[in-house]
Amino acid sequence: MTPPGISSSFEAVSIETCLAELEDGRKIHQGWSPQCDKSAAADNEWGVLKTTSIQAGRFEPEHNKRLPAKLSPRPHLEVRAGDILLTCAGPRHRCGVSCLVRRTRARVMISGKMYRFRANPERIRPEYLEAFLQSETARQAIDRMKTGISDSGLNLTHDRFRQLVIPLVPIDEQQRIIAQIEKQFTRLDAGVASLKRMQSALKRYRASVLKAACEGRLVPTEAELAGKENCSYESGDALLQRILKERREKWNGKGKYKEPVKSNTADLPRLPEGWTWASAEQITRMITDGEHITPQRSESGILLLSARNILDGRLALADVDYVPQSEYDRIAKRLVIEPGDVLLSCSGSVGRSAVAPDALVFTLVRSVAVLKPLQQMGKYLSLALRSPLLQQQISRKKTQTAQANIFQGKIKTLGVPLPPLAEQRRIVTDADRRLSVIEELESTISTEVQRANRLRQSLLQEAFAEN
Repeated sequence: MTPPGISSSFEAVSIETCLAELEDGRKIHQGWSPQCDKSAAADNEWGVLKTTSIQAGRFEPEHNKRLPAKLSPRPHLEVRAGDILLTCAGPRHRCGVSCLVRRTRARVMISGKMYRFRANPERIRPEYLEAFLQSETARQAIDRMKTGISDSGLNLTHDRFRQLVIPLVPIDEQQRIIAQIEKQFTRLDAGVASLKRMQSALKRYRASVLKAACEGRLVPTEAELAGKENCSYESGDALLQRILKERREKWNGKGKYKEPVKSNTADLPRLPEGWTWASAEQITRMITDGEHITPQRSESGILLLSARNILDGRLALADVDYVPQSEYDRIAKRLVIEPGDVLLSCSGSVGRSAVAPDALVFTLVRSVAVLKPLQQMGKYLSLALRSPLLQQQISRKKTQTAQANIFQGKIKTLGVPLPPLAEQRRIVTDADRRLSVIEELESTISTEVQRANRLRQSLLQEAFAEN
């Protein structure tokens, strides 16, 4: 019986019958996963591949870890041109990814999370086998073979994988199919490469907008406008003194008021006339983080956000948790998120920032820090936190153990360039306009890349369904 998705004009055979015997007589090798160094191997050193070296139809040997000198390599696991590699463990979307090795560096070995095999040249072309493994028919069949109790950690056993059914045609017909696929893929690849260049250019432009915003180059400064109009203005330093006075007067915390920490400006660049440096603590009435005790989740209720929900400039609410009202009320005794508060991812993916929007009730876990700005400076503070200037500071101050973190004490010391309040508002308006155009273009490009990926799958399905 012909499996679904395979035309009756093909001969349906198991993958094992199409593979060549390797040096030790086996047809499929699984690798080795020793404890390796974190850095990649140099050209004259042995390395073990990470699963990220295997991308769909693309091999990236630089994704490897250096084998310690005290361990002897296993040369029979060394990758060579002509090998086909396939991940056999990992999250669902990464288990079963394959590629043909067309070029490789010497002395890299497969890990225990991947298989290596070769096409039998008398039965099948390696490019044909690679193309079929990228097809939706193969991907669905492989997905049904995976075992495990969680999508975050699945396995593809040798016994299951070797039963994968391949639609086989004569070698000359395989060559014709390969030629057509490569012709169309070359066009698609050129288009996608152009789109990705545009993505990179937009990323650089975004960084330049944020950099200019925090260096006084995005809009005319208050000092420049006041000079032209021969009038006075409130400088950033005067604004800071007013904020500090307000901070003292409105203090209602426990114990005696403690002056906020000052930023160390020794390594910070010079600011435009009318600007000053302020620490994050100086311009906020509170810096804290989300709930430390694991909250009780529920199927619905109040949104519970974590660092994954904080993107640059916005919240991502497609994948959220919830807490019941009673749990929210408990957490709210310590922290209530208010519109205009600045949210900063402080654990894992550190440094992403957004402003809490109006009319959205939610609470947070500890992977998100909350900065409550004075003088309604939330939008400007979030822009500043996303700028290269603050990102460099965050990178220096974060700790790196099992995962990256930046703690409250370090956040408080971040140096923020503080322009006059009127200038801040003009900066935010101009930056928002530019960034919204960037986001719109990025969305269009992302849609086109997805369209190209769908077209790639359509071409593969058509290739393996021809009569």
